Amino acid sequence: MRKLRLVGVMLASVLASSSAGVSRGQDSVAAGPQPAGDATTAAPGEHPLVPTIAMAKAGLDHIRSTIQDYSCTIVKRERVNGQLGAHQYVFAKIRHEPFSVYLNFLGPDEVKGQEVVWVAGQNDGNMLAHAGSGVKAMMGTVALKPDSMIAMEGQRYPITEIGVQNLTAKLIEVAEHDAQFGECTVDVFPGARINGRICTYVQVTHPTPRRNFRYHLARVFIDDELRIPTRFEAYDWPAAPGQAPELLEEYTYMNVKLNNGFTDLDFDTKNTAYKFSGAK
Repeated sequence: MRKLRLVGVMLASVLASSSAGVSRGQDSVAAGPQPAGDATTAAPGEHPLVPTIAMAKAGLDHIRSTIQDYSCTIVKRERVNGQLGAHQYVFAKIRHEPFSVYLNFLGPDEVKGQEVVWVAGQNDGNMLAHAGSGVKAMMGTVALKPDSMIAMEGQRYPITEIGVQNLTAKLIEVAEHDAQFGECTVDVFPGARINGRICTYVQVTHPTPRRNFRYHLARVFIDDELRIPTRFEAYDWPAAPGQAPELLEEYTYMNVKLNNGFTDLDFDTKNTAYKFSGAK
C-alpha cells in the first residue's frame, strides 16, 4: 500500500494557477511555461481548442495502432449524487480487441478484494463480479448489467467506458463540442510530472457557467513517452463567488505496462489467480 499512499489524486481540471507549480496533498505537479509558437498554439482567428483536438486525435490513432493491451493501477475519485467519494485504488488489465477488462480493487477497505471481469460480446453483456468481504461476498460471483443500479453504485461511469482509449475518445468528443462556442482558454505546459514521469498537461477553462459546457476546468496530462493520457481532472464552477471549484472526477493511470500479451484467460473468472466462484 506504500505506492498507493504516494498517489493523491487524478485527471481533468483544477483551479487555474499563475504559479509554475501546482500541488495537492501527497501528489504534486510541476510545470514550466508554454513555449511560444509551437503546434499547441492556435493560429490567429482559430478556436483555441483546435490544436488540442489535433493532438488528441493523433494520440488516439497512436493508441489504436500500437497498444493491444496494458496493465496499470488506477486511482480514482468521483462525485456521485452530489457527494465526493474517497479515493479508490484499482489494479486493472485492459485489452482493446475484443475490449476486455479485469479489475481488482486494492482499497479502501470497503471495496478491497472486489474483482470484476467484463468482456465485450460475452456473458450476455454482463460483467461478472464478487465482493471482497462482508455479506455481499457470501453471494459469490454475480452477473450484473454494467449500467445497472447495483453496478453503478458509487460510480459515475460504467466499466464499459474505462481506459485510456475511451478517455481519449471522450475528450475529443467534448472538445469538438466545446469548439462550437467561445468563452474558452487553453493553456499547455510541458515538463509536468505525474508519479515521477514527464508529461505535458493541457488545461481548458470555461470561465462562465453555460449549459453548453460540462466543466468549468478540465485538465489532461499526457505521458510524453507513452503518448497516452495518464491523468484527468474535472471541476465544476464554484458554488458561490470566492469559493473554490468543486471536484467532479479525477483519474490517474499509474505504473502502466503496455502490450503484455494478455490472453482470454486474463479476462476469465476461471483464472486460478483470481478469487471468483461460480457465476450466478
